[in-house]
Amino acid sequence: MSEPRLATVLEAIDAANAADPNRVTVEGEARAAELVYGARMSEALGRLYPGASEHLSIAARGQHIERWTSPRAGYAQGRVGYLKWRKDLLDYHARRLAEIMQDAGYQESDIARVRSLVRKEKIKYDDEAQALEDVICVVFLEHYFADFAAKHDDAKVVDIVRKTWTKMSPRGHEAALALDLPKRAGRLVAAALADSPAD
Repeated sequence: MSEPRLATVLEAIDAANAADPNRVTVEGEARAAELVYGARMSEALGRLYPGASEHLSIAARGQHIERWTSPRAGYAQGRVGYLKWRKDLLDYHARRLAEIMQDAGYQESDIARVRSLVRKEKIKYDDEAQALEDVICVVFLEHYFADFAAKHDDAKVVDIVRKTWTKMSPRGHEAALALDLPKRAGRLVAAALADSPAD
């Protein structure tokens, strides 16, 4: 693998995500939501796992590639519909990254590795899959948790934090605990962890 090919793939992911019609405000500027998410994933990856492989770097940047093209509303309500939506998204993200990597000249073994990471296969058994999950959880807590918590009651949020915590490694826990969260978000995380087992 090579740095020029990695740069080509990351640029292609960014170009795809720049088409997201959904916008978030960053430093007073409205930007494509998934483009911002990809940048946040890469930043958190560099912070938690410096020296990450090209496979992991691609998987992190492209973890939500073109996510807006498959809205949750297009699936049935309830857990069955939710799980189907999630599975289809994982398959779609893996397929789009494979196409981009093929265009950049990556070998099938490299593509298969990224596909496995994006599909979250073998979490807890694969160090890189676990690293990706840590980054996903930290990005959620750092950038999206407060807004999410504002839309739900305390009990539901605490339950979700507990479930999120079980997905993370000790390194992920350490990074999460170092975050400077807004007051209510920090209180809910503390409440969730009060009953969680220690590392």
